[in-house]
Amino acid sequence: MRPFTHPPRPELVAAYVQCRRIHAHYGRTYYLATRLLPPERRPHVWALYAFARVADEIVDNAAGGDPRRLTGWSEHALAALRAAEPPHPRLEPVLAATWHTMRAYDLDPGLLEEFLASMAMDLTVTRYATWADLRGYMRGSAAVIGELMAPVLGASGPEALHCAGTLGEAFQLTNFVRDVAEDLDRGRIYLPGEDLRRCGVSEDALAQAVRCGQPDPAVRTLVAVQVRRALDLYEQARPGLAMVDASARPCLEAAFTLYRAILWQVVDHDFDVFAGRLSVPRRARALTAGRVVAAAGVNRLAVRGGRRPPRRSCS
Repeated sequence: MRPFTHPPRPELVAAYVQCRRIHAHYGRTYYLATRLLPPERRPHVWALYAFARVADEIVDNAAGGDPRRLTGWSEHALAALRAAEPPHPRLEPVLAATWHTMRAYDLDPGLLEEFLASMAMDLTVTRYATWADLRGYMRGSAAVIGELMAPVLGASGPEALHCAGTLGEAFQLTNFVRDVAEDLDRGRIYLPGEDLRRCGVSEDALAQAVRCGQPDPAVRTLVAVQVRRALDLYEQARPGLAMVDASARPCLEAAFTLYRAILWQVVDHDFDVFAGRLSVPRRARALTAGRVVAAAGVNRLAVRGGRRPPRRSCS
């Protein structure tokens, strides 16, 4: 990291505050985890999250799947981030904060270019035939964000970046599991078509589960398959928890534990993600954060004590 040699200007501080507000509003679980970071690192996580969220909101609000707004913003953002001088922090707070964060940690703008390419896919691609296809999308939409976050948390090297990318995928697949109904309302299905076929689930059956809030056994099995896959990604990413700085480890462990706990909420509701948006209760989030701080980086936290979900198979 190349730290700034002087305190940031008030305008830049305000830009990072705006990023914090975006993070707190849209990413409550991860935002709670960032509060466990050393104060000097928190703004950089907020900036990267805010950049990703702005692009995601443009996609979700694109009328009729019109790619022009995202394309225009993406081209402008990438040019601004590669420029020698930063954007004006009052006029473009998120881009200004991201510009400074990218330089503070010498981050590769090409990773954000990958991310924006995946965001563009959301305007034209609404189905994924195979797990490999979905993971290709997740490379740009989630893994690269993990790779960008890794240096902010003090991790470096190929193995650490691989674990960070895998954890990003685990977080996103957790969101896909929880948000099946919400995504379907937007016309998207982030569950591989091959899994739907193996489980005997049609798109009409998914739509019916959304309408009535009551999935049939085949749909529950389909969700269970995704839960198992997401838990496997968490286990693959787990070694990365020990690869960040000790001061950043509580943040990463809290995010790991709290996001994985969403999957256990799905298990506890018998794989029904259609009756309402599942989340970890506020008291449980606070207790988990407290346990992480008390453990001081000891990697032995698990909301459900290592419990594994019942196995269900579509084959």
